Amino acid sequence: MRRSEVAVIPAPDFSFRRVGAMVLRYWYLLRGSWPRLLELAYWPTMQMILWGYINQFMATSSGWVAQGAGVLVSAVLLWDVLFRGQLGVSISFLEEMWSRNLGHLFVSPLRPTEWITALMTMSLLRTLMGVLPAVLLAIPFFGYSVFGLGLPLLGFFLNLIVLGWALGLVIIALILRYGMGAEGLAWIVVFMLAPVSAVYYPVSVLPGWLQLVAWSLPSTHVFEGMRGVLYDGAMRWDHLAWAVGLNIVYMALAVGVFLYGFHRARVRGALLQTGE
Repeated sequence: MRRSEVAVIPAPDFSFRRVGAMVLRYWYLLRGSWPRLLELAYWPTMQMILWGYINQFMATSSGWVAQGAGVLVSAVLLWDVLFRGQLGVSISFLEEMWSRNLGHLFVSPLRPTEWITALMTMSLLRTLMGVLPAVLLAIPFFGYSVFGLGLPLLGFFLNLIVLGWALGLVIIALILRYGMGAEGLAWIVVFMLAPVSAVYYPVSVLPGWLQLVAWSLPSTHVFEGMRGVLYDGAMRWDHLAWAVGLNIVYMALAVGVFLYGFHRARVRGALLQTGE
């Protein structure tokens, strides 16, 4: 019998056994990655907490919101600065991981501190490119310009993006430690700060014990300062000073965590291993 005439027994059209095998494979991947397990419950829980506090605040203070023209638009735009600042650092790093180029970078004379500077620069460019169109479109759509905040806007912007950089460096260190299974942290970590950053409502809405956590974040002082400008027409310099001081501490800690995580990854050879 010629080779072309050899009978080939076709496989069954549909096999529950093969389906079960693939489900088992994905279950083992999920079970072995705590960041993936965290992500499953994270979004529903975070949305519930955030919108619960917004609902609680609106139910008692809707008139207060109406008095501050553009307060929610300003909050959304400034929050996006923090989010995109963090994501800009994380995504630039992940692009090197996805292309399996991380090991090649450090065959060159590139130093970790130089890489950090490049990541922050790209984060700034990504943030400006992402936020500026939204800022400009808010003028014809809603008749509100965030530039009306004046010079304090620059202080708010810088403090939020620096906090985003600090978060991004910590996320990179976690990915280097736990592998690509932890890449989902790039999208979820920053939103853990949303309920306690008082983005859409004042800190007074939060329970007493949670207010202590809120005041330890630079972002909380930024958003409280923003509302001070919009409602009182005056800059709260105490909030700005707290934001700057806390950012200095957090950035120093984040750089230390990143450098330690990078060193450990280099020792373990993880810069060339981009798997789970």
